[in-house]
Amino acid sequence: MRQKGEIMDMSRRMLLAGGSCTVLLSACAGSIEGNGIGSNDAAQIDARVTASSEYLVSEFPGTQDLVTKAAGILYMPLITEGGFIFGGAFGRGALRINGATVDYYSATRATVGLQIGAQQYAHALFFMTQDALSDFRRGSGWAASVDMRYATPEEGASMGKQTTELDPVIALVYGQQGLIAGATLAGTKYTRIIP
Repeated sequence: MRQKGEIMDMSRRMLLAGGSCTVLLSACAGSIEGNGIGSNDAAQIDARVTASSEYLVSEFPGTQDLVTKAAGILYMPLITEGGFIFGGAFGRGALRINGATVDYYSATRATVGLQIGAQQYAHALFFMTQDALSDFRRGSGWAASVDMRYATPEEGASMGKQTTELDPVIALVYGQQGLIAGATLAGTKYTRIIP
């Protein structure tokens, strides 16, 4: 049986951990304007999406082939992720078809496990078939699956017709430091929003 002092110490540690998690997630979401959370300005989201798409093609020219072949592309220009045991990720972006914005989306993800820290990154989902794009747009909330195909920016140009038909949705996760190795979008939920 535990002693009263031991239980009090455990309670203090749990309270401290919970408080630290809240502070870290608040700091992570930090610049509310930065990741579009709380912003109702479609023009701001569009400007960030344009900058993100231009960065992607200029820094990783191989992705131009994916851009050309895709039926539609969801750009999430800034995802803020952080946590302390419990974590989350948040961001807003836009779906573009033939270079024009057709819908706005939020991306959210919750995680549990050993994690401490925060990071920011961008990602793009290339819908390589009309069916994949239609499924995404029809759903009230679409979740990224574990078996989603991930591409490196350099291999974009080498993906042939057969590859893109086998992988109707191709994800590319990148940041200011380049490709984020081992990054996953599994469990990220995309929901259409009206900014």
